[in-house]
Amino acid sequence: MMQGRFIALEGGEGVGKSTQALLLADALRNRGLEVIVTREPGGTPGAEAIRTLLLEGTPGDARGWGPRAEALLFAAARADHVEKLIRPALARGAWIICDRFLDSSRAYQGGGSGLSDVDIMALHGIGSEGLLPDLAILIEVSPDIVAARLARRDGNRSDRIGGRDAAYHARVAKAFNAFVKAEPRRFARIDGSGAPETT
Repeated sequence: MMQGRFIALEGGEGVGKSTQALLLADALRNRGLEVIVTREPGGTPGAEAIRTLLLEGTPGDARGWGPRAEALLFAAARADHVEKLIRPALARGAWIICDRFLDSSRAYQGGGSGLSDVDIMALHGIGSEGLLPDLAILIEVSPDIVAARLARRDGNRSDRIGGRDAAYHARVAKAFNAFVKAEPRRFARIDGSGAPETT
């Protein structure tokens, strides 16, 4: 039996990762492959519980998680996801398409919140034994288009991370751009500005 393949879709808020994940999964299934679409944080009951803590916060805590606690929670969710869903599926030959993975932590908690890439990679080494996707696809869209998409999708309600200010999201985008330049063989970069079927 052949080892499966692991593809992560990366990028900022509202660039179309979830939509593209479903379209890619359909195309691969049409080739007779077993495909699992999942997300980070999430994908397993434990990781989904952590997702709720991260994106909604805890009652009575207006300040929310600090950057280090946030990074630890993402790493814990990822560890559970990798151990219970991703590695077993890859071992049986399935293809995994994940809406975000490690590079989002590097961009958001690193680039956006100022934690070092070394620390985030150390957490990933401990929690997920350093697993990397076979390919990370970075979807990029201009801030104006993203703003219009998010207004349609979310109205005036964003989660704790998506609702951070424009400067934060600009730092996230800059970090993603730096990763692609530093590791061009690990990334594919696509323009997500058009209609979903043409991206």
